[in-house]
Amino acid sequence: MSPAAPNPAVSQVPPAAPKPAPASQVAELVAELVAELAATSTRPWTLMEVCGGQTHAIVRWGLDQLLPPGLRLLHGPGCPVCVTPAETIDQALALACRPELILCAYGDMLRVPGSPASGDGGLGLLGARAGGGDVRLLTSPLQALDLARANPQRQVVFLAVGFETTAPATALLADQTLALGLTNLSLLMAHVRVAPAMEAILAFEDNPCGEDNPDGAPGCLGLPGPPGSARQRQPTKQRRPTSRPSPGVQGFLAAGHVAAVLGTGDLADLVTRRRRPVVVTGFEPAELLAGILRCVQLLEAGTPQLANAYGRVVRPGGNPAARALLERVFVPVDQPWRGLGLIQGGGLALAPAYASLDARQRFGLTSLSADRPPGPARTPHGPGAGWPGGEPPAPSAPLAPSAPPPDPCLSGAILLGRATPPDCPAFGAACTPERPLGAPMVSTEGACAAYYRYRRQDRECPQNAAVRPASPPLPESPHG
Repeated sequence: MSPAAPNPAVSQVPPAAPKPAPASQVAELVAELVAELAATSTRPWTLMEVCGGQTHAIVRWGLDQLLPPGLRLLHGPGCPVCVTPAETIDQALALACRPELILCAYGDMLRVPGSPASGDGGLGLLGARAGGGDVRLLTSPLQALDLARANPQRQVVFLAVGFETTAPATALLADQTLALGLTNLSLLMAHVRVAPAMEAILAFEDNPCGEDNPDGAPGCLGLPGPPGSARQRQPTKQRRPTSRPSPGVQGFLAAGHVAAVLGTGDLADLVTRRRRPVVVTGFEPAELLAGILRCVQLLEAGTPQLANAYGRVVRPGGNPAARALLERVFVPVDQPWRGLGLIQGGGLALAPAYASLDARQRFGLTSLSADRPPGPARTPHGPGAGWPGGEPPAPSAPLAPSAPPPDPCLSGAILLGRATPPDCPAFGAACTPERPLGAPMVSTEGACAAYYRYRRQDRECPQNAAVRPASPPLPESPHG
């Protein structure tokens, strides 16, 4: 696409349907949106959603199967559980083995396997609990406060995972921990930021193995360099090629719940820098199709613009109270994402005033890759690009990434939209929700879990796709 100069202004998309809307009205609206999409799309386009809740809704309702020919919808890294580095899981496993300690985590995290070096046998924290570790399932970070007060003689560690939607609750936990003077509660930070990941996906496509990503370094994503270059690699077990070409993402569907917290500032900056349209969307079928339609309209017009198709929830400034709390408690840092590599500004660390709550410092957790010492943290886009609407806080050192170990699953390619779950030979056979090989099959927001729940029968019997019965409601996930 060769669009005109980007327009950072946010255009508002009319509501797709009243909320709640009768089923008959939704069905009629979906049919109208599908027809308008077919009439609007004159060229092949590739869009990507970066929200696990949206991925599940799309797969559950078969929305991708309603799109006109040539319009591709890729599932991006929209699951924070799925992108949590294996090294972080290994550190949590090490903590869970300490008899003086209680490790707390969301339910999805208990089943994410660690690295082969962890020796967990692919069982994750559930295996550690079965072996005698005191691992607790929480549904809210603030429950860790009650545990710490009820067990003053023991250390309590909360494995903090999620996008910016759940980060405010973790920030509140940190704030109250200091206010109450609790010395036996700490955080193992694994919160990640969505906009830098979207930026990284586009940057990787533009420069798959750039000068700042030498051979073997996380962030190169295992893609070959230009023919004849030093970075033209041969396929290895860690970096197997897929049969799909580079997806060439031309537009994004942005996560509505993240924008509800942060507002649209980061996304507007992304549109300006990368000249791709971004549409903030909701989670209902009509909302998703309305977002897809608006993105196609912007692409057809050659207008890289930010649009808000989730206006009933998202405001330009987001949630001011939540943003202020995030800015006080956390700082953006470079962080490795499982399957993607190091992403500049892709994570959150505790601000200096809250550094005493850092579990890695408190328990002397070091990188499993001793030959890759931590480097200085970088903000995502240079000076002035930290939290939306202001200068970045002083960054702290990120966790040093380790080289990815051999992995029997295609989770990295799936998280990047370069493969779909059925492309993986282990899908539904060696890899199931009961015995997952990778995090995308574990989490309720993972793409593999979505395909296994709603489309596994289609692979076994393709004619089922045309007569798929209505599915039960999705379980709520706290991660966001």
